[in-house]
Amino acid sequence: MKKRLLHISLLIVLLIVISLDANAQCAMCKAVAETATDEHGNHVSGGINAGIVYMMGVPYLLLGILAMVFFRDKIKSFIQDFRSIH
Repeated sequence: MKKRLLHISLLIVLLIVISLDANAQCAMCKAVAETATDEHGNHVSGGINAGIVYMMGVPYLLLGILAMVFFRDKIKSFIQDFRSIH
């Protein structure tokens, strides 16, 4: 019981420490996006926006793959039933 409590408390502390770093990084990214330009005077914010979209899409892609792995038998049976009906 004590070992489990230790693991849970260690996990909570670790998550708090990681989240504090993430908040600091967001402020830094915002400052860079507002002021950064390349050698031709163009703003770099377009690249940062593309990076944000990429980071936002990866978890959905992983969840989709995970769902396909867990539900592949049901998906196969659904497709077979659908083909037999039509």
